[in-house]
Amino acid sequence: MLQAIRFRPQVELADKVLVDLGRARHPHYGRYLEEFVPGQVFVHPRGFTFLRAQMEAFARTYMQCNPLYLNEEYATALGFSGLPASPQMVFNVVLSLGVQNDSEKAMANLGYYDAQYLSPVYARDTIRSLTKVVERKERGAGKPGIVTIRTMGINQNDEVVLQYERKIMVASQGDRPATTPLPQAARRPDFPWAEEAEVVLPQFPESLPSGLTGPNSFFEDFSVGDIIVHANGRTITDEHLALTYAVGNTHPLHFDQVFSSGLSGKMSGAPIVYGGLVFAWLEGLASRDVSENSVWELGFTEGYHTQPAVTGDTVAALSRVLATEEAPGELAEQLGIVGFQLIGVKNVSASQALADYGEDLFIKENDKKDKGKEKIEAKIFEIERRLLIRKRR
Repeated sequence: MLQAIRFRPQVELADKVLVDLGRARHPHYGRYLEEFVPGQVFVHPRGFTFLRAQMEAFARTYMQCNPLYLNEEYATALGFSGLPASPQMVFNVVLSLGVQNDSEKAMANLGYYDAQYLSPVYARDTIRSLTKVVERKERGAGKPGIVTIRTMGINQNDEVVLQYERKIMVASQGDRPATTPLPQAARRPDFPWAEEAEVVLPQFPESLPSGLTGPNSFFEDFSVGDIIVHANGRTITDEHLALTYAVGNTHPLHFDQVFSSGLSGKMSGAPIVYGGLVFAWLEGLASRDVSENSVWELGFTEGYHTQPAVTGDTVAALSRVLATEEAPGELAEQLGIVGFQLIGVKNVSASQALADYGEDLFIKENDKKDKGKEKIEAKIFEIERRLLIRKRR
């Protein structure tokens, strides 16, 4: 119900209030290592209402070719209640909502683990994000530590749409002022993480729609060991500055030139492209070849950004088939599950990267030292993902 309220007229006051520099405040966000306490639960601010135009723009910006995220008639023919948001958009939003509490002071994102997409997100759904601190590992005086966190995205009906774990490298506080304290609450917020979560999907029709997807990305087209070299690359421009804040990420490393140029080491210079956007572009570049006939992204794990990207870099992708299996129960008549390793490279074509580096491309960069191998400067990303894919019927 609306009400009419009359406020006093506004007048200029700036020249009537004395300037007191001693009262300046400098709010800052994120947390230092000591400020992460195992068991803490952060209820992240703002939330995010998904709008149809944003969903379509995200799918097209990141070169998604699966009609499930582009064609509402196709989506509803599969049994969805409308056009679902791209899983990459859901992941980017849920992670970004947590940056203010989780990682705005992080030195590096060390990896994504056990991400599971549990329910579709549709236009007008509002997603909020929560994080629980699982572990804090200190590595000695003067050294940054490693924090393990679990993050969940929950919709307006209290349904979990995404849950995942990640590790971040965080510096100690030292003599710096503390950050924004965790609000005092009467009780710790609920954190409904499920170790053996169920995925909520529509009842797929007996006859699935045809004619809107390519002919070479059905379940039967994939065999363990296949390497798919995706044809196109994508040059990243300064667009990434605006796209970072479009999904709600507040880390200044990704859009503040003064901040990024003031850092030391290889992160110093131009703003670094937010890794979630790089992941989304790589997944989109691969979509014609591996996920065009996918009806659901089950999730991903062991994902690492092995090198940063900046404006002007061109990214490209390769996929390797790791596993194939029947979908559970009655779904097996129509669908199968394929596991892929997705590899990202920069400033070289995917085919040239395969020719130059061969099988070393598919070895985890963190394992290279133990194997007596050199890390690959052109390699920027590695992850394993699982897709629920239509069978050719």
